Amino acid sequence: MNDGVNGVALAVFIFFFVLVTAMGFLAARWRKAENEHSLDEWGLGGRSFGTWVTWFLLGGDLYTAYTFVAVPAAIYAAGAAGFFAVPYTILVYPLIFTFLPRLWSVSHKHGYVTTSDFVRGRFGSKGLSLAVAVTGILATMPYIALQLVGIQAVLDVMGVGGGEDTNWFIKDLPLLIAFGVLAAYTYSSGLRAPALIAFVKDTLIYIVIAVAIIYIPIKLGGFDDIFAAANDKFTESGNGGLVPNHGGQWTYATLALGSALALFMYPHSITATLSSRSREVIRRNTTILPLYSLMLGLLALLGFMAIAAGVKVENGQLAIPQLFENMFPDWFAGVAFAAIGIGALVPAAIMSIAAANLFTRNIYKDFIKPDATPAQETKVSKLVSLLVKVGALVFVLGMDKTVAINFQLLGGIWILQTFPALVGGLFTRWFHRWALLGGWAVGMVYGTVAAYGVASPTQKHFGGSSDEIPGIGEIGYIGLTAFVLNVLVTVVLTFVLRAVKAPDGVDETKPSDYTADAGDPGVQVELPPATAGSSH
Repeated sequence: MNDGVNGVALAVFIFFFVLVTAMGFLAARWRKAENEHSLDEWGLGGRSFGTWVTWFLLGGDLYTAYTFVAVPAAIYAAGAAGFFAVPYTILVYPLIFTFLPRLWSVSHKHGYVTTSDFVRGRFGSKGLSLAVAVTGILATMPYIALQLVGIQAVLDVMGVGGGEDTNWFIKDLPLLIAFGVLAAYTYSSGLRAPALIAFVKDTLIYIVIAVAIIYIPIKLGGFDDIFAAANDKFTESGNGGLVPNHGGQWTYATLALGSALALFMYPHSITATLSSRSREVIRRNTTILPLYSLMLGLLALLGFMAIAAGVKVENGQLAIPQLFENMFPDWFAGVAFAAIGIGALVPAAIMSIAAANLFTRNIYKDFIKPDATPAQETKVSKLVSLLVKVGALVFVLGMDKTVAINFQLLGGIWILQTFPALVGGLFTRWFHRWALLGGWAVGMVYGTVAAYGVASPTQKHFGGSSDEIPGIGEIGYIGLTAFVLNVLVTVVLTFVLRAVKAPDGVDETKPSDYTADAGDPGVQVELPPATAGSSH
């Protein structure tokens, strides 16, 4: 790692950072809304984005600094087991093709802004809606923190902020500046800011990956030498080579499947989805988003390249930024660092907006101020989006950076427990609202307790997301085990509650709502009763 500041790379990084900052503030004038004091406009971009804007927004939302830093870092540390992210993104698109268009249709019809809005409307249960909202906020916080870790990794490799002995304020000042800028343009422009910046972010990522996958192997002697060096490292370390052993295969498969089920339960994924202007836009995006999976597979190979290039770092999160620093000319290293940095800003903005929308609609409006006007909702959501970012920043500055990915994986365990209520509710009303709440509680408790008991060389608790599967004896993803328990409890309790004729909630939706499109005759957004007729 360089002792001083890489001036050329830093200059290029600053150029792109200033560019996207300007775009973030100008985004408030892009597709300018007639009524800015509306959560539909600030939090969902007016539900107006077409196929390509939605594609870039979803790509910018799902393929983040986690993608650029943590996926290759996992392969750098653990070998091919880190490739679980590739099959899970392949599995997820056929899955979401079946339910996202239905969610878009019913949300458009009834003016739902969050998944909790839908759950409340479908099952007539504010308690279940609150559970989904709280889970979404909890799962999103460490995900935002991980984006800030990505920015910090890039700054560390460029030599910005000084060494370990530097005053904490000076050391963290660049991250504080990046955070402040992110908070300002998100507050000002809402979802339009990351939607516009996503064009720059994704273009940079594709350029960097295309160059890296050709240029770096040429410098390292080809892929034969890269794979041989990686295999030698993992053989010497006792891991048995590149491919996971038999015990690791269960972990790999369950983690891929569980992650696929969880990905579009995250609030930010749904926020980007509901911002599109039609049902057909969602269907088209599920067919072209797999292009990002191709990019992800190539990106993951950077972990092996870092091994072959002799990159030595104590914190695996620094492996890929350090690879770029070592292998690329300074100016292109700056481009690569900018891709990672912007790859953190875009999803962090969307995540903070999504978490703020959940708080505003499903905690503030449902339990604190039911008569809140659209302008009040928007104001509260803007303020909460700032608080969410502050919480993520405190996490990054106050804790060991190596734990960030494990807490994000814990968030995945939690968010998966909302699957029965959300996806189940899109297809059937058979599940009882209290049964769904009971299943959610069992899944959350089991998942959290099991994860708490997992140790690692650096952590006594929450050291990973895999543990022994009860009744099978193999090591598997805790989130998927908790999900299975969740579903079993939900089904059993539903039979019991229906047998005793427990009161069911009122379903405000009807079958035609789930296939409605924006252009269908008579289809228009129906505001919830508390906001209908409110002054805008």
